[in-house]
Amino acid sequence: VQQDCLEEVARRDSAPAITCPKPGSRRCLSAAAPDGIPPMLAQSRLPSLLLLLPRLRAVAPGLAMSSATGTVTVQQPLNYRAGARVQPADGGQLEEVFEPATGRVLCKVPCSGEKEVDLAVQSAKAAFKIWSQMSGMERCRVMLEAARIIREQKEEIAIMETINNGKSILEARADIDTSWQCLEYYAGLAGSLAGEHVQLPGGCFGYTRREPLGVCVGIGAWNYPFQIACWKAGPALACGNAMVFKPSPFTPISVVRLAEIFTEAGVPKGLFNVVQGGVATGQFLCQHPDVAKISFTGSVPTGMKIMEMAAKGIKPVTLELGGKSPLIIFSDSDLENAVKGALMANYLTQGQVCCNGTRVFVERKILDTFTKEVVKRTQKIKIGDPLLEDTRMGALINRPHLNRVQGFIKQAKEQGAEVLCGGDLYVPDDPKLKNGYYMRPCVLGNCKDDMTCVKEEIFGPVMAILPFDTEEEVVERANATKFGLAGGVFTRDIQKAHRVVAALKAGMCFINSYNASPVELPFGGYKHSGFGRENGRVAIEYYSQLKTVCVEMGDVECVF
Repeated sequence: VQQDCLEEVARRDSAPAITCPKPGSRRCLSAAAPDGIPPMLAQSRLPSLLLLLPRLRAVAPGLAMSSATGTVTVQQPLNYRAGARVQPADGGQLEEVFEPATGRVLCKVPCSGEKEVDLAVQSAKAAFKIWSQMSGMERCRVMLEAARIIREQKEEIAIMETINNGKSILEARADIDTSWQCLEYYAGLAGSLAGEHVQLPGGCFGYTRREPLGVCVGIGAWNYPFQIACWKAGPALACGNAMVFKPSPFTPISVVRLAEIFTEAGVPKGLFNVVQGGVATGQFLCQHPDVAKISFTGSVPTGMKIMEMAAKGIKPVTLELGGKSPLIIFSDSDLENAVKGALMANYLTQGQVCCNGTRVFVERKILDTFTKEVVKRTQKIKIGDPLLEDTRMGALINRPHLNRVQGFIKQAKEQGAEVLCGGDLYVPDDPKLKNGYYMRPCVLGNCKDDMTCVKEEIFGPVMAILPFDTEEEVVERANATKFGLAGGVFTRDIQKAHRVVAALKAGMCFINSYNASPVELPFGGYKHSGFGRENGRVAIEYYSQLKTVCVEMGDVECVF
């Protein structure tokens, strides 16, 4: 059964690219034109993609494009096992996947059943025997080659990500950049993984070996499909593990390309496999006896269920869950930077970011000035076709999620909050986009700590502004949440800044910035936001285990 994946790529005329001076962090945006693309690509999306078609075929084999409509058809399976795209051995019902920008069905994907999951795990298990015996430097070279391929195909992968996810092409390019950077970083660590030597009495000694776990499972989220897969695969493969990855059923397309890239780079066939599906497929993965570790990115309720399943098999788990993070703006802040920080903390990926600082605490002295400027800047955000260069906010992931976000805004008004701007549905001028899942970014004023919009994760472009008077007060209120993923503070007083972040109960904190997540630093939260870490050298500890070896150099002492 072929996967019919219709990708509408004929779009409105695009505007000139805009560049950002700070490339490199997870969500820092760079819209520089891709190398080797002719200038005419800035004129129309249709000729752009027609010219890119030979390269797009490398991303999704089997592509065919209509020169009249710009419609791309993909006729390839989205499961990947033993080094090839495969039809699932026991594919269940077909699940529709929607293109956020247009609201049309993008493709229909069969959910992988227990047999397909087992075949994927067994394939990974066989490849693990080869990969785990390779030296760190051998693994390093393969991972560097994978990073090179991703870097070379950045534009094609970003287009695929935008079509499937709905975020702006500007952000998608940044995601792909941080994906290959992640693989490069862990490739560099692969050759340095080592244990320790300990001298013991009597000339004896001991040492430790850092060894891989085996077959690891990665379960991704729909807001950063390709990037999350790299964040999990990078440390896992560097340590010598194999991986079976399940992307979100809402965004199944781009991760299979990552699997192909790993194979092209030289990993043993089967080292990185992809299974598609929803809850049942995830359960088969988590409960499989040959799975050694689970890494999950997603909601708190699902994370709890995964913990329960993993506990039955005594499997280690890394959980990167939700958040309702505070962003604290003191009156001595640089107002322009504070406003920009609040925008970055709330509106990237249409507000669908787990660590967003959606509770914006503003010192009362500057509340009116700050709020006025934030509202003005929010109203200017360009919404529309995510494939256009000047778009800054694309479409939310699907209709049910859009309705959920709208429900939070309605409830906020009922509880006394004031909509200062946005919050309503947005219909682009382009008729091809009229059924897309768009809304105007929203700023809520007159918020109270006990309101649902302040307590619960909305996961949409909704900023709640709350006034405060003292440092002690705002720290206490900022920590009064079940979540603990992130927190931020804007102030010119560096002592105050360090004092506040030390008091915040959150895994990641930002001073005079927000939402920068370089691969060199750990990413993860406290409390209900999960545990374990992704990125940074510490992630190696979550994908490896220590073996202790004691060596006796003399005769054995025996009391018997």
